[in-house]
Amino acid sequence: MAELWDIYDENKQPTGRTMVRNDWNMQPGDFHLTVLAIIKRPDGKYLITKRAKTKAWAAGHFEVPGGGVKAGETSFEAVCREVKEETGLDVSEAEGGVALTYKRINPDEGDNYFVDVYRFEMNFNEKDVNLQTEETDGFKIATLKEIEEIAEKGEFLHYLSIKEAF
Repeated sequence: MAELWDIYDENKQPTGRTMVRNDWNMQPGDFHLTVLAIIKRPDGKYLITKRAKTKAWAAGHFEVPGGGVKAGETSFEAVCREVKEETGLDVSEAEGGVALTYKRINPDEGDNYFVDVYRFEMNFNEKDVNLQTEETDGFKIATLKEIEEIAEKGEFLHYLSIKEAF
């Protein structure tokens, strides 16, 4: 069965309608919701993941864990699920929460969306990270300076939109 996403209005309110995941035929004023998770350790380093080489878009680029919010799911439930699926980490009890939300309107692509960017702080080790190989080809525990250097090369997704949340 196809995964469904809720459709939101321009004020980020649910419309009661749904769409099939990645069905980019949204009407003007319709949005879907995605989540991203910035995960910081107490030593000041961050978990970043590398997109699988099999991904149709931005294969091999670095990013933070995240994905689409399923129909009926809250933003927080989605970010916890996505982080767990992609990294094996459980952020449900971690310190933090939504650091910022931004909106993108892409009428030519039929893909309008909101992004809730979460910032969590928790202690974890490299051995705690268990990657979902369909989504990721590796990870790095990086300093903010290293993340900025990757972003300057154009190899870190969404960095300009989320950098203030770091």
